[in-house]
Amino acid sequence: MARAATTTDAFNAVAEPRRRQILDVLIDGERPVSDLVRVLGLAQPQVSKHLRVLREVGVVKVRDDGRQRLYRLNGHALKPIHDWVTRYERTWSERFDRLDAVLEELKDEEM
Repeated sequence: MARAATTTDAFNAVAEPRRRQILDVLIDGERPVSDLVRVLGLAQPQVSKHLRVLREVGVVKVRDDGRQRLYRLNGHALKPIHDWVTRYERTWSERFDRLDAVLEELKDEEM
């Protein structure tokens, strides 16, 4: 079975852990590639490769500032992921509510 291309959408792009790390760094604001290389401890070509994928799906935007290219997060492109995960949030909340009820019962039994 052929593997899906990683540049088709935000889901595929952020499935790679290093790309999520890049997004974690960019959440604090715009950064040049050199900062990402330093923070992540990766080689510049690796960071550039991941940035290219993130840029192609629109999760990252780039602008030129003199000789530097500055990258920033485009949170709007992550909305499909947020919308998908939100559907499951209700399930988690219900399970946490049930766990809270059980813990309260156990606490009452100990008294």
